[in-house]
Amino acid sequence: MEQTGKKGMGYVLRRLLSCVGEYRKYVILTPIVMIGEVLMEVLIPRVMAKIVDVGIANSDTSYTIRMGLIMVGMALFSLLCGALGGRFAAVAGMGFAKNVRAKLFGKVQDFSFANVDKFSTASLITRLTTDTTNVQNTFMMLIRTAVRSPFMLICALIMAISLNAKLATVFLVAIPVLGGVMAFITITAYPRFGKMLEKYDALNERVQENLIGIRVVKAFVREKYEGDKFVASADEVRAAQVHAEKIVILGMPAMQLSMYGCILAVLWFGGNMTARGDMLVGELSSFISYITQILMSLMMLSMLFVMTTISIASAKRITEVLDEVPDIDDEGADKSLVPADGSIVFDHVSFSYSGEHGNYALKDIDISIKSGETIGIIGGTGSAKTTLVQLIPRLYDTVEGVVKVGGRDVRDYSLENLRNDVAMVLQKNVLFSGTIKENLKWGNENATDEEIEEACRQAQAHDFIMSFPDKYETDLGQGGVNVSGGQKQRLCIARALLKKPKIIILDDSTSAVDTATDAKIRDAFAEHLADTTAIIIAQRISSVQHADRIIVLDDGRIDAFDTHENLIKNNKIYREVYMSQQKGDEE
Repeated sequence: MEQTGKKGMGYVLRRLLSCVGEYRKYVILTPIVMIGEVLMEVLIPRVMAKIVDVGIANSDTSYTIRMGLIMVGMALFSLLCGALGGRFAAVAGMGFAKNVRAKLFGKVQDFSFANVDKFSTASLITRLTTDTTNVQNTFMMLIRTAVRSPFMLICALIMAISLNAKLATVFLVAIPVLGGVMAFITITAYPRFGKMLEKYDALNERVQENLIGIRVVKAFVREKYEGDKFVASADEVRAAQVHAEKIVILGMPAMQLSMYGCILAVLWFGGNMTARGDMLVGELSSFISYITQILMSLMMLSMLFVMTTISIASAKRITEVLDEVPDIDDEGADKSLVPADGSIVFDHVSFSYSGEHGNYALKDIDISIKSGETIGIIGGTGSAKTTLVQLIPRLYDTVEGVVKVGGRDVRDYSLENLRNDVAMVLQKNVLFSGTIKENLKWGNENATDEEIEEACRQAQAHDFIMSFPDKYETDLGQGGVNVSGGQKQRLCIARALLKKPKIIILDDSTSAVDTATDAKIRDAFAEHLADTTAIIIAQRISSVQHADRIIVLDDGRIDAFDTHENLIKNNKIYREVYMSQQKGDEE
C-alpha cells in the first residue's frame, strides 16, 4: 500500500484515467460544449450594455428589439450547450465509474485469500462503492468545471478589463486571498478525509458481520448490543466527517466575503465613475455581471478543490487495490497441462499465513496419497485441517516444500486447469441467489438435466429437491436462505460432483446431516467415484473410519497417517477421540 503513496498523485490520476475507455469521446465533447456555453454567457452582458447605452438611451426601438433577439438567441444556445454538457458529463462519469468498478471487481477476483485478508472484505466493499462514487462525482465535475470555470474566469476578466481596466484592479486583492484559503483547505483536509474513509470501512464491517450472523444475533437476543455497536461505529464516522468538513466549510464564507467585498467596491468606485461621466450605466451593469461571473467561477473552483480533496483519498485507496499484486498467479504455467490423475504429494511442506518463515500453521508435512484413495483427516480445532487441503488447489501457496498433484508441482498448472480437476466443498457452505439448477451448474455450466439429477442422487439431495413445488427451479434466495443447513451441504456436494473432478475435498461438509445420510453419501462415493481421490475432513470418526487411510493432525503436524484399525491400536489421540465418541453414542 505504501508504494502507491510514494508514486504520487500523477500516477494515481493516470491509473484511474485509463478507466475512461470507450467513453473518451464524451470526455472530449463535454469541455467543448462548455466553452460554447461560456462564450455566450460572457457576450450576453455586452449585448445588454448596448441595449441600455444605445437602444434605450437613444429611444431606438428597432435597435433594442434586434439586440434583444440576439440576446435571446445567445441565451438559448447557451442553454443548449449547458444541457449537452450535463448529459455528456453524466454519460462519461457513469461510464468511468462502471469501468473503475469492473476493474476493481476483476482485480479482486484474481486475489488469493491472503490478498483479500490484507484489505478485509469490508474495506473492499467501501472501495467499490463509497470511494468509487466520490471519484465519479469529482470526475464529472472536473470535465465540466475544470474547463468551464477557468475559461469563464479568464474571459470575464478580459471583458471586465476591456470595459474599465482601473475598476478591474479590485480583483487583484480578492484572487490571492481566495487562492491562499483554498490551498490551506486542501492541505489540511486531505488526511482528515483519509481517516474518515477508514471509519467507513469499520462501519461496513459492522453491517456485514451483523447481516451475515443475523440468525445468531436473534437466537441470543443481542439486537440491542449489536445496535449499540453500530451506533458507536456510525458516530465515529460522523465525528470523522465533521472533523474533515469543518475545514472545508471555511471555503464558502471566504468566497462570499470576497464576492460581496468586490461588489461593494465596484458599486462604490463604479458609481462615482458613472456620476462623473467616466463610465456609462450599461457598462457598469455589465461590469457587475462580469464580477458575478468571475466570482462564481472562483466559487465553483473552490468547490472543485473541496471535492478533489475528498476524492484524492478515495482515488489512492482504489489505486492500492488496482496495484496489489496477487500473491498467487499462473504466469509461466503450461496452459495445456492438466493433472494426469488424482495423486497428491506433500513434500516437506510448511505454511504460514504471514507468508514468512516461522510461526507456521503447518510444519514439515510429508505424505503421499495415491490416485483413487479415500483419505480422512481428523484433528482438534486449530490443528490446520482446512489449511492443509487449501494448499492442493492453490488457494494458498506453501512457504517451504512442494505440493504435487498428478506427479507435477501445482505451480506448473494454470489455476483454471488445476481447480477444474479439484472440487472442494468448503467448511462454510455457500450458495448464491438463483434457482437450485443455476447453483448446481456452477460445477458444470454445460451439465444436462440427467447429469444434475444423478449428482444430486449421489449427494442424497434429489428427494428433498423433488419435494419442493418448483423442484430444480426452486429459487434459493440470497445465500440459500430457503433451505436447511443439511440441505445446503448436500447441494454443495452435488455441485462439486458435477465437476467430475480427479480430486474431491469435503471439508467437514456432512456435519449437518444425520449419520444415515452421511453413510449413504459415503456409499455413493465408493460406488461412483472409485477413480477419484477423496479427502474427507470430519469431526466424527464414523465419517472417516472406512477411508483407506486417515491423517491425524495435531498443532499443524502429522501425528499419524494410517488405517482406522492401526490408529486405534497405535495412536493415542485417535483412540481417545474414538472412545469419547463411542461413549457419547452409547449414552
